Amino acid sequence: MSDSPAGRLQALFEGHRLTPTQRRIAHCMVRRAADAPFLSSVELAELAGVSQPSVTRFAVALGFDGYPALRRHLREVAPPERPAAAAGQDAGHNEYQQAVLAEIENLRHLAGLLADPAPVERAGRLLAGSRPLLVLGLRAASSQARGFAYFAAKVHPDVRLLDEGGSMLTDRIDAAVRAGATALLCFALPRHPREVVEALEYARAAGLTVVTVAESAFAPVAAHSDLLIPAAVGTGLAFDTACAPMLLGRVLLEAMADELPDAQARLEQFDAKAAERGLFVE
Repeated sequence: MSDSPAGRLQALFEGHRLTPTQRRIAHCMVRRAADAPFLSSVELAELAGVSQPSVTRFAVALGFDGYPALRRHLREVAPPERPAAAAGQDAGHNEYQQAVLAEIENLRHLAGLLADPAPVERAGRLLAGSRPLLVLGLRAASSQARGFAYFAAKVHPDVRLLDEGGSMLTDRIDAAVRAGATALLCFALPRHPREVVEALEYARAAGLTVVTVAESAFAPVAAHSDLLIPAAVGTGLAFDTACAPMLLGRVLLEAMADELPDAQARLEQFDAKAAERGLFVE
């Protein structure tokens, strides 16, 4: 991704201490990397759901005199012509179609990210090597965590799901560490519960390596993650959509299974048992 528009934008933003509002602007620009050099400050503010002065302060925080200077810099590294997918591409589509098209774009962005498989392969090794393996996801991210844990248990010998907060959360992390856990996989989606951030901070202090799936590299959990792989969420409907994070979870399952020598045997054993019990309707 380092040679893509999104990769260059992310590299520009990394290393700067950004406020939550500024992280939101950065995330929006990464998602709309092809359009970003052509957006006015008003257009960007509307897309990010922030005020126009916030966009100006964001540009200054990055070291530019103002937003026009930031936009000039982006145009130097952007394609010379505005792509067809620029503003106005949704003309003729209703809000439901626009939400689907936005998710398709999120999946294209994820496909571009996966052109470099090294982060996912590293994550697969970390997850496969942890016995037990902790999988964390609270509130909006709980369904992602449960889905991953359900399938992971088919190939991994000891998967422990953390999908409820409260004082027991740190107790369960402690118990897993005592049992030999070395890694924790976290699904972190907006809005980010404070408990998730605190749990990741605690897990790392306990010696766990944290692998995180979040909506962007600027999510609040980034500072408490050893390896963060971004997968954008859709924001066009009343409630966010998370097709890309779900697919990334399945990709991580595949990478983990590739690192488990008995994964195929476990799957075949499960299928045999399921057939004996008549578990599934043909």
